[in-house]
Amino acid sequence: MGNKRYKLILINPLNKRSLVVTNELLSVYPPISLGILAALTPSHWEVEILDEIFEPFQYREADLVAFTALTANVNRAYEIAGIYRRNGIPTVLGGIHASMMPSEAALYVDTIVKGEAESIWENLIRDFEHGQLKDFYEGELLEMKKSPMPRIDLYHPGYGMGSIQTTRGCPMTCEFCSVHIFNGKKYRFRPLEDVIKEYTSIPQERVAFVDDNLTGYSRQSSERIKTMCRMIIDSGIRKQWFCSASMNVGEDTELLHLMSAAGCQMIFLGIESEVIDQLAAMNKSVNYKIGVENFDRIYKNIHDAGIAVLGAFIFGLESDTAETIRNRADYILNSDVDAMQVTVLTPLPGTVLYDRLKTQNRLLYTNYPKDWERCTTTQLTYKPLHMDPDEFNAITTESWEKLYNSKALTRRIIKTTKMTRNPEAAKWAFSANVQYHNIFLEGKTNRQEISDLFS
Repeated sequence: MGNKRYKLILINPLNKRSLVVTNELLSVYPPISLGILAALTPSHWEVEILDEIFEPFQYREADLVAFTALTANVNRAYEIAGIYRRNGIPTVLGGIHASMMPSEAALYVDTIVKGEAESIWENLIRDFEHGQLKDFYEGELLEMKKSPMPRIDLYHPGYGMGSIQTTRGCPMTCEFCSVHIFNGKKYRFRPLEDVIKEYTSIPQERVAFVDDNLTGYSRQSSERIKTMCRMIIDSGIRKQWFCSASMNVGEDTELLHLMSAAGCQMIFLGIESEVIDQLAAMNKSVNYKIGVENFDRIYKNIHDAGIAVLGAFIFGLESDTAETIRNRADYILNSDVDAMQVTVLTPLPGTVLYDRLKTQNRLLYTNYPKDWERCTTTQLTYKPLHMDPDEFNAITTESWEKLYNSKALTRRIIKTTKMTRNPEAAKWAFSANVQYHNIFLEGKTNRQEISDLFS
């Protein structure tokens, strides 16, 4: 189109019910997907990222506007898209919610991108320039050998933590998760040379590896991360980082010590439950195979490497009762987990869990899309089998207060310092606990709405 220049605005919307993240800026990190789209956009386009984590939306002129959104913040994307559409500006929406609910999303934006956008973004931009923008694009699952480095320069400077991705895909099929549907079941690896180059360029001293499972399930995956850690160590880069992994990471002590030497301070583990039958029911196969009797050994191995454990647990599993939830809270309180993410089971579109509960007519809120904003994992959105919603909310609130009160968190940071012999890891864990404490306080308001509804 000659020398014509264009303006693209990429928007990271924020769920108005979830403003607590702004209080813990070290616990949030830049939107990689938008950074990648910016990198793929031709040079004759001016690109800006508008990030509502830091600044409320204000209308800015653009030729094209694109959003990424999860289920919890998709309504905000729809709302802002409506403003641009009324001004005649084409809008594009991608991300996991639009990929799972494309027909709904198409009612609120002009163009839907289903799946990963890298394979179609250049075509989409070309179509726009020729006045032929399509209603729908579907991305392919590309190998990561040519994955572009995100436009880090466009991220808001207020982020206290950088972000980086080295793999995509997950071979596991947990009932409550849609990662294997969106990113595929096959692990795709990014070249480590590209990873190290990007890691070096990140300006922050703290980094989040946002892979769903950095170390994977196979020997090949774990050896790859050992190589990455050696490359970080040899480079002399001195950053602190955390990642997500499965419980099996705690069985490879060589890997753990290399991760620690490379700067790893904390590992997020999806523990979910201490009840073996519940792990089997949700298809949490790795945890089931390791066995709950071996969880303490996993925690110890991680601590011995000087790394903290961020354990994720769920309230509201299918067989949960008042007793099992109280037992789970006691297990967490007495365990050697350092930071605690304790959330409410949330049926998200695209998951086996959502489809099952919808078929069983057990969803509490179905005024979509408005009710998607309730899917923050801090409130109940379905009917439990063994409790009414009011009882569930009372028990979870009681348990959260037991876990996140100031005395419990103070005892935990002292314990973490002793177990890891690493004050920095203890600081990471404490910061995470403060964040989840704030999320708990925010969630009390949302949970009270349900209690009022059923009282």
